[in-house]
Amino acid sequence: MSWPAETIARANDIIARYPERRSAVMPLLYMAMREEGRLTDEGMRLVAGLTGLTPAQVQSVASFYVMYKTESQGKYLVSVCSSISCFLLGADEVLHAVEEAAGLPAGEADDEIGIEHAECIGACGGAPACLVNYELVEGVTAAKAKEMIEWLRNAKPEVINADELQTLFGGRRSFDWAIKEDNGAIGPYPAFPPFGTAAHNTPALEPGRLATRNSRPATPEVGAS
Repeated sequence: MSWPAETIARANDIIARYPERRSAVMPLLYMAMREEGRLTDEGMRLVAGLTGLTPAQVQSVASFYVMYKTESQGKYLVSVCSSISCFLLGADEVLHAVEEAAGLPAGEADDEIGIEHAECIGACGGAPACLVNYELVEGVTAAKAKEMIEWLRNAKPEVINADELQTLFGGRRSFDWAIKEDNGAIGPYPAFPPFGTAAHNTPALEPGRLATRNSRPATPEVGAS
């Protein structure tokens, strides 16, 4: 496997921002996930070659952080926080609703949806909270969680955007979100435009409405910060 020329150019641009090539290993792992939907041995070897690390060193980073996935998570990874604040306010009910609606237990995935427990995601004030492709939604109820899974199955949005999730399925928030986020996630990895793992959001979607398929990853100018 080799990466497209555009991805290699983006990788080299990311590497150039660090005083040491090896420091770019974490963003390049997200780029590797985008290429195949998960981290493969070959993808990690490519990252090793680009950063000057050994494959074993790259694998040690990938195996330490839970956001790097070596197994397919489907198109939408739903992470339900099960830490203390969310647990006390109904996270178990939210997780069961997600599992029931998706027809999957936590820890499993099909071609569309993966489900996982997540420890504190930093949204205790808006508990219970969860993530879809690491885009946050707070104040989720079991009923809204079920609607969200049905929306993912039926609307099949190309871009997952936190503002949209919150509007459609969220409730009480930790605090008022001050700045509208135009970018969103295009897969089961965090949305970072310079890494090619984000795209401009599609027009606002209502539950059950089909997504348009005209979004594409935002491509920054080479050297842009």
